[in-house]
Amino acid sequence: MLRRQFLTLAAAGLLATSLAAPLHAEEKFIVVQSTTSTQNSGLFEFMLPKFQEKTGIEVRVVAVGTGQAIKNAANGDGDVLFVHAKPAEEKFVADGDGVKRFDVMYNDFVIVGPPSDPAGVAGSSNVTEALKKIAEAKAPFASRGDDSGTHKAELRLWKAADVDVKAASGGWYRETGSGMGATLNTGTGMGAYIMTDRATWISFGNKGEYKIAVEGDEKMFNQYGIILVNKEKHPNVKADLGQQFVDWVISDEGQQVIADYKIDGQQLFFANAKPGS
Repeated sequence: MLRRQFLTLAAAGLLATSLAAPLHAEEKFIVVQSTTSTQNSGLFEFMLPKFQEKTGIEVRVVAVGTGQAIKNAANGDGDVLFVHAKPAEEKFVADGDGVKRFDVMYNDFVIVGPPSDPAGVAGSSNVTEALKKIAEAKAPFASRGDDSGTHKAELRLWKAADVDVKAASGGWYRETGSGMGATLNTGTGMGAYIMTDRATWISFGNKGEYKIAVEGDEKMFNQYGIILVNKEKHPNVKADLGQQFVDWVISDEGQQVIADYKIDGQQLFFANAKPGS
């Protein structure tokens, strides 16, 4: 009798396990390869619960530099790419790794500096002239040095200023190889100038006496884009779920959520998606 009861319970347990397995396998989530700036700014923490509440789809973010995010997505490690380096994003699509790129939002880059302002650039709105002054003064400058969207933009600006930072590496020009938050911590600790996206700077909690030194140059415009990873090239991509996320982000509802995200009354990102484009 006891043996029969045991076998019955065991069979029931196996049945329950077999029924539970498909439910677990059908768990609704996607992986988004994105940047440290969208993560550090708090944007995802604000917007993703709203998307999950509407759709039941969980979004798991891998927050790295844009260059690494693109490499990860090109390896099929992710369903959606959400970054800020438009030429690299367009190449990602042209190479067949992405389906279509959409503008999502923008803000701008700024250069922050110590109160002593050793290069005399505080209040400048001409970024190339400011960078030339920093180089001439050999004032400490902390760069992410990580192939992120911010780093790519910074290198373009140094080139426009005709400054060879590769030759200065290890001297006044220091590469942290870290994300934006970590680079801000390192840079402020060493009294260096730092280029950062404005959203991360607003949300950064360890400013001390640091202030924005250079801002307002159109060359410091910072555009973000979103791309569904191509399932034809990467069969593991959850194209249906990923497309739902892309569609929501560029929809009126998603764009309003982005616009609504503020810290101390300051808007961090400005939505500019054009769904039909």
